[in-house]
Amino acid sequence: MISLLLAAGLAVAANCDLEHPSGAPGCTRRAVDALPMNAIQVVGTHNSYKQAIAPKEMALIRMAKPDLAATLDYAHAPLSQELDAGARQLELDLLNDPEGGRYADPLAMRMARDAAEAPYDLAPLKAPGFKVMHVQDMDYRSSCPTFVGCLKEIRAWSRAHPRHMPILVIMNLKDDNLTGVPGAATVLPFDAKAMDRIDADIRSVFPERALITPDKVQGRAATLAAAVKAGGWPRLKAARGKVMFAMDESGPKPELYRGTRGSLEGRAMFINTDEGPAAAYVTLNEPAELAGRIETALAKGLIVRTRADADTLEARANDRTRQAQAFASGAQYVSTDYLKPDPRFGPYEAHLPGGGVARLNPKTGK
Repeated sequence: MISLLLAAGLAVAANCDLEHPSGAPGCTRRAVDALPMNAIQVVGTHNSYKQAIAPKEMALIRMAKPDLAATLDYAHAPLSQELDAGARQLELDLLNDPEGGRYADPLAMRMARDAAEAPYDLAPLKAPGFKVMHVQDMDYRSSCPTFVGCLKEIRAWSRAHPRHMPILVIMNLKDDNLTGVPGAATVLPFDAKAMDRIDADIRSVFPERALITPDKVQGRAATLAAAVKAGGWPRLKAARGKVMFAMDESGPKPELYRGTRGSLEGRAMFINTDEGPAAAYVTLNEPAELAGRIETALAKGLIVRTRADADTLEARANDRTRQAQAFASGAQYVSTDYLKPDPRFGPYEAHLPGGGVARLNPKTGK
């Protein structure tokens, strides 16, 4: 596809901000909008909803598990502010709560007795529906505690910025219990009904015209994998202002979601796989160790998400090695915990090389 664009005189410069083309040679709207959406590279955020753990609650975690506490010591601005700052990939962690209230009395808050000095509105956790938090009872504070609330915030921002690059929202479906922690909530698994409710919640907020779905990408191809291999991703002219959802899980959950479908017919989300008929999106979070798999996935036409940093390690050391590897890998979505530096750790932050919101992908944009 890119070679055809070159032949047509629609070459895009490597330093062009694809979301805001300047109109200069190599950075015109016509040339940029002719690109397929897998020819871009943008920055996103990891656990995008996460707020800081309250000080007394963090002290309890440090006392019990200091290594774990260090990995949890980060936070993000509200989703709309992250999008304002240029994030075009967001990550939400869902907990199943069909009756409501299952996670509304966090153990850490009870133990620290800090509700007055570190207030957090628990009312949204009492209503039925999926909740958004990192770890129940421990790392539960979220800028949008309900899934539908998060979706509405994203949708409102998207409507206000109709020319934005396609936003990828990935979701982890949390079902791990805190074993050996008396008084912790028991987590509910995600069954087939829960999978259907996720789709229903997405479609209750986003009309079909605002979504990039597996069906739209597959078109008339025999499988979703065949479609992306043949260049089935929409061009940016059609993908601007739209949102794509993907389940960031492996093992039985994606297969439960897929069911008996040939690919993902009728589903709202893509699944995390680089093999089989439903392969179109894959999470490969280690850009150096998994460089070969990333390269193979890109050659198949897949969209890839990787991470520029993890567990606060790079921020504490101001180490940009992994970040450079992530951008060089060609993954379309590169996730970070540091759109802005954490002044407690130093100057570390992650942005596209050369700046801007979106650039021509160094691998798939050639």
